[in-house]
Amino acid sequence: MADTSVFSKIRAGEIPGEIVHETERVFVLRDIAPKAPVHLLVVPKTEQYRNVGELAAGDPDLLAEVIAVAGEVADGDFRLIFNTGEDAGQTVFHVHAHVLAGGLTEGSLGDA
Repeated sequence: MADTSVFSKIRAGEIPGEIVHETERVFVLRDIAPKAPVHLLVVPKTEQYRNVGELAAGDPDLLAEVIAVAGEVADGDFRLIFNTGEDAGQTVFHVHAHVLAGGLTEGSLGDA
C-alpha cells in the first residue's frame, strides 16, 4: 500500500480509536458509526491485503485468526461482513471484518 491506512494510524496512536482486543497478528476496534448494538472491526496488523479475497489467497491462517477473534469478541451469535470493493461499500482498503452482534434479526441491519 502506498499510504498508511486509517487502521494502522489508529493502532499507532496517530488518530483516536478504541482498540478493545489485540493478538500478535490482529487488533479489534469499535466502529465509529455502529450499525448494531455490537459493531466491532477485526483488522490484521499487516496492510499487505486490501480485501478478504487477497487475504484468503495470501494467508489463509491469518484469515482463520480474523474469524476466530471475531467469535471471541462477539461473545455469542454474530454476523461477520467483509466489504470487498468500492461498489460493495469498502471505504478503507486494508482488509477488515465487521462483527455485528447484539439481538440481530434478519433484515435488521442497513449497510455495514
